[in-house]
Amino acid sequence: MSETRAEETYSYLGPAGTFTEAALAQVPAAAGKTWRAVNNVGQALDDVVSGRSVAAMIAIENTVDGGVSASQDALANIPNLRIIGEYLVPVNFVLVARPGTALADVRVINAHPVAYAQTHSWLDTMLPNHGHIPATSNVAAAISLFDNELADAAVAPPGITKYYNLDVLAENIGDNPNAETRFVLVSRTTELPPPTGSDKTSIIAELPDDTAGRLLEMLEQFATRGVNMSLLASRPIGDALGRYRFVIDLDGHVLDERVADALLGLKRFSPRVIFLGSYPRADKLTITVTPRYDNNAFTDARDWLRGLISGEPEPAANDNGS
Repeated sequence: MSETRAEETYSYLGPAGTFTEAALAQVPAAAGKTWRAVNNVGQALDDVVSGRSVAAMIAIENTVDGGVSASQDALANIPNLRIIGEYLVPVNFVLVARPGTALADVRVINAHPVAYAQTHSWLDTMLPNHGHIPATSNVAAAISLFDNELADAAVAPPGITKYYNLDVLAENIGDNPNAETRFVLVSRTTELPPPTGSDKTSIIAELPDDTAGRLLEMLEQFATRGVNMSLLASRPIGDALGRYRFVIDLDGHVLDERVADALLGLKRFSPRVIFLGSYPRADKLTITVTPRYDNNAFTDARDWLRGLISGEPEPAANDNGS
């Protein structure tokens, strides 16, 4: 693939019709570009690292199942990647089968493990004796119905029949009608987008050892600076039992004084900190900060200390005694 082609290519978990494709469809810069369908998160990120793609869309978190471990582990182990945006996709499912199949005929279901976990209550109620064959993606589960007859039906995204000749046996089979998946667009760029007031910063950090209170020490780096965490997930490092790294999302931008100061404290504490990026929040919620933690509070404190060191006289107290 030529350099020009790579700059116009975006990778995503395919094939066409997946929730990941729906997330990529929300990216204005990807409109009219080449979309490369891959089989797993590792392939998608390898496309970015190798230069085959300018960016890759991957799932990172779900309201039902929490963090997507494959994505979190890949971001921890593949260097020089940055998250440049996040996107939210509502998640629901349909049960599909080959034409002519009735619900009463279903004995074995093909489904991605995450989709299966999010529909198991419906499946256990309606098909209590069913078997399950794991699939690599929600759409791959549907396609498998044409490749072999081991499965009678598949759990798939709504709209799958636009792409494949399948019958819908049941709609809205998700156990949680409010289920939503958070996707992130990952690139190699190191350019930071400017703060918007509605931002998120993602990092991965390790504890220095397993001494009692170490996790509290790490969390205090954020609490004492008024930085809220919207995600705190632990993942095994893999080198020994009991060793974990933490995937953390912070409310705010690295150029916000409180976030920058917290990261400096974290860097002094942690033997390994991975900065994954600061980017606009998908929900566009404005981050509210109390005055003692806003940018002015940090710059005023530094000016005060600088004045003490340089021997400047302290300003007189104002009329209200402050």
